[in-house]
Amino acid sequence: MSAIRFTEDSGPQRHGGHGRVAEAEATALPTDSAGIDSARIDPGRIDSAELAGRFEDEKPGRVLTGPVALALTTATLAIGLLALWQVFRPLAQGSKYYLIFFLAGVLPLVFLAYPADLRLPRRLRAVLAGRRPSASTPDATATATGRTGPSRVDWLLAVAALAGCLYPVLPIALAGGGSGYDAFLDRQGLLVGMDVAMGTLLLLLLLEGCRRTTGWILPAVCVVFLGYGYYGGLLPQTWAVAHAGLDFGQLVDAFYNSDSGFYGTPLDVAATYIVLFTIYGAVLDLSGAGRFFVNLSAAAFRRSRTAAGRTAVASGFLLGTVSGSGAATTVSIGAVTWPILRRAGYPAERAGGMLAAAGVGAILSPPTLGAAAFIIAEYLGVSYLQVLGWAMVPTVLYYLGIVLSVEIDARRSGVRPATLAAGSAWRLLARSGYHFASLFAIVGLLAVGLSATRAVVLATLLAVALSFLDRAHRLTPARLVAALSTGVRGVLAVTVVCAAAGVITATTTKTGLGPQAAALLVGAASTVSSEPAVVLALTALLAAVALSLLGLAVPVTASFVIGWVIIGPALLDLGVSAPAAAMFVFYFAVLSEVSPPTALAAVAAAAVTGGRLVPTMWHTLRYALPAYLIPLAFVITPTGLGLLGIGGPRRILVATVVTALGVAVLAVAAGGWLPGVGPAGVPERVIGVAAGLTLLWLQPVPVAIGAVLAGVMTVGVFVRRGSAGPSGGTRAGSPA
Repeated sequence: MSAIRFTEDSGPQRHGGHGRVAEAEATALPTDSAGIDSARIDPGRIDSAELAGRFEDEKPGRVLTGPVALALTTATLAIGLLALWQVFRPLAQGSKYYLIFFLAGVLPLVFLAYPADLRLPRRLRAVLAGRRPSASTPDATATATGRTGPSRVDWLLAVAALAGCLYPVLPIALAGGGSGYDAFLDRQGLLVGMDVAMGTLLLLLLLEGCRRTTGWILPAVCVVFLGYGYYGGLLPQTWAVAHAGLDFGQLVDAFYNSDSGFYGTPLDVAATYIVLFTIYGAVLDLSGAGRFFVNLSAAAFRRSRTAAGRTAVASGFLLGTVSGSGAATTVSIGAVTWPILRRAGYPAERAGGMLAAAGVGAILSPPTLGAAAFIIAEYLGVSYLQVLGWAMVPTVLYYLGIVLSVEIDARRSGVRPATLAAGSAWRLLARSGYHFASLFAIVGLLAVGLSATRAVVLATLLAVALSFLDRAHRLTPARLVAALSTGVRGVLAVTVVCAAAGVITATTTKTGLGPQAAALLVGAASTVSSEPAVVLALTALLAAVALSLLGLAVPVTASFVIGWVIIGPALLDLGVSAPAAAMFVFYFAVLSEVSPPTALAAVAAAAVTGGRLVPTMWHTLRYALPAYLIPLAFVITPTGLGLLGIGGPRRILVATVVTALGVAVLAVAAGGWLPGVGPAGVPERVIGVAAGLTLLWLQPVPVAIGAVLAGVMTVGVFVRRGSAGPSGGTRAGSPA
């Protein structure tokens, strides 16, 4: 059995010690008959998949070999088959019964696949691992990078996790507990001592699983909520966040035996939607779809004067339709397009910003949005197709902003045209365009009324069948097993995060923290003005800041869950529709990927290009600027709902056109160049910022003012160009 690499997501790290992809490429890319070859990076120097794993929200796992790898592969296959079985033959006892078995399969694997990564003395590490202390005991670095197998403690924790998860379905009586699933449900609100003990065990194991996969912050947040639930009754009752207080047994009951705890909506989403979509993504990847998308992007723009930048952006969008991961998409497109961008004359930091912004768009791009999008569908009780519909226009506007920035950069920075050695796009589509079929199938099946789970399973089967059209990427039984196993491994960390999020949702539900926090947020905005429109705008700004800060510390999924239960009620209380409020929270949870000072996607891009980290982050922020402003537009005014496809054709058209104009004006202001005219000075850029922000307030008077300001900015650029004379035109070597 070959080595199995459990490399999930990693926290933010500096790139200096990992080597630079910038040095791994010559001045030209190898090509094949399809276009750009997928072997962009010297395997002896750096593994692009491994690099992607270093810069995700979760930490890297162990590299396992031998019997342990075989056992974990078998377990992941069993979990995958259970998930597929649940789609067509749901367990008769209900979804919670299925979630118990799903978590019982996943949580033990977390302790075997992820190292503890604790800085313990060498002698103690050896004892825990079951080895005799010696000079050959692995050091902290080897342990931290997961180059050792599971220790005794890891196996014990895995067994304990299995027991804690399966206890609710234990068919025999045990110290007053047990006696089967129905008896466990009947004890809801009246847990016996054994129930509380096993619930506490599972709570501790989930916190440790989160620590291993995401670091200390999310477990610390869960502990804070736990402490609030237990000690909140001691707070002065005049405080808005005070409550009557809960004893520990009540809290464990809420976590372990309620629909808002461990087995709540987040875990349900992970066990039904996310695992199936990660399997689908693994199947597409092994069938060669990723390579095809990049080759198609290169072929489409090979004759364009801004081919390098356009290829990077288009690759990010196409890969994002199946990726759903910002940092991974950033590394994937960067490994291919950075050599092209370098030849075109892009500085490393500017190219890194472009790659990171395009990569983060993966989490916003239908039909495979980030995990939080599935949670939105469940929370609001709508179909996933509706969530996709809400995301369509904002995604187009997001990439419009990036494309405009690319065009502006090409003119302002004197970027050289880069010739791409790629074949005909039409020929490539004729030969490999079948990779789009499964993507279209998902949307089509959703449109005819199939559930998202059945739609993605059928699309996966279609992708498997179509893979046999390409001899090099046929999904033979062995490769199909690898895809299924890889897909399940990709959901280990997010499953633990979703289960632990039950601590937050259950505590918030039991204590009423959501409405209390909403009242505080609205009250803070009301101290500035009593005008409802101003209160709503200020509340939205405060919520955006809070969500951005929260996203710096915890993964996107957890950030959305916390934001929805704490900040969502504030927006709903001010009359914001549920779709707008949910998408607002979703977008700002996602934007933590590009928000300094962590900006994981920017860190990954800097590792690819070898650019300086902080300038790369600021360039990323500039490219992603529309994504920060568009959510405000569909929250603060009713017309903004048109950006979510709500309100009829006229509202949708007006909102889209006006917001697109605002995005364009902001791109000009940020880039300092008006395409086709020339450079914009500081006065024009300031006016442009004012125009763009005003246009985003989708009401007749602000739109009229914004349009006038945009016209003034344009006239100012023309005047500046005329006064500058021939020397003030486009720089030598840059396209017009």
